[in-house]
Amino acid sequence: MKMNLDCTIRPENSKTRALRRDGQIPGTVYGHLGNQSTSIVVAKKDVDYLMRHAKVNNTLIKLNIADSEFDGVTVLREVQTHPFRRQVFHLSFFAIESQKAVDLDVPLNFIGTPKGIKVGGVLDILIKEVKVSCPPNNVPEKIDIHISHLDVGKGIRVGDIPLEDGQVMITDTAPLAVNVRAGRTPTAAATPAE
Repeated sequence: MKMNLDCTIRPENSKTRALRRDGQIPGTVYGHLGNQSTSIVVAKKDVDYLMRHAKVNNTLIKLNIADSEFDGVTVLREVQTHPFRRQVFHLSFFAIESQKAVDLDVPLNFIGTPKGIKVGGVLDILIKEVKVSCPPNNVPEKIDIHISHLDVGKGIRVGDIPLEDGQVMITDTAPLAVNVRAGRTPTAAATPAE
């Protein structure tokens, strides 16, 4: 999923509390100017929408910064919130276009009904997302895994998840991502008490 977000350069000497009172949330963009960063502000209504639809370290966000040379694709790296009110205090974005590879959390999408379930097995989804390193122009929104061939006692390890060219699995490859285990066997019918 790719999103667009409009923002502006943060005014110099502006106070964060005053910005938040005015309905603006401060943020930072880094990774596009070497070790320098750009301070920005985003409208609170846009941040609320972003929080409902974007995932940290996963969703690609095209930042449209008014009055700035930077106009590119980023990843939301960090969201700072108030500990009790759950209000967003600060956002951090990482520019990915200038990078050779980026590390992102990618959700797994399991497709099909395992044939082991039809004979009483139980599907266990053990890992729902994996960390993948990939070029910025080849970022997967999700990874599809076909599981209809799985029988009871069979599974798919993280290392067996298919990736496209240029994508590298960072998550430990040994654990099972999904498996079909044997279900409970029916107990013998209870005999009526006399």
